[in-house]
Amino acid sequence: MMWQDFVFMVGSGLSIVFLAPTLRDATARVPLGTSLPSMAIGLVYAATFFTLGMTFSAAGSFAAGSMWALIALIRSPVTPTIVRNSDPALIARDVRVWLSRLGSNELPADQYVRVDSQQNH
Repeated sequence: MMWQDFVFMVGSGLSIVFLAPTLRDATARVPLGTSLPSMAIGLVYAATFFTLGMTFSAAGSFAAGSMWALIALIRSPVTPTIVRNSDPALIARDVRVWLSRLGSNELPADQYVRVDSQQNH
């Protein structure tokens, strides 16, 4: 690994650490004019680093671009309130549940039934 690859990866990792509070704060409002260009830059950097053989830098830039994508999705002023006020961990849990149920015969409404109430029946 080139030392430059490590430096870029650490820099991207730090940007993720600094962006995490924005993603967790339900009252945060980040304009799309900020988050979308930042997301695009991160993803373009990721592709560029990957073509240069700097895989760690590419992974870090992709992660930073993905963080900006989540901020654009969840913390934009134009985002519906139901998404904006939700905890990202809950959104991630719902996505995992939805993906695990793809192709199954279960009803989508079943995911909203409490687990402890299912055990009592």
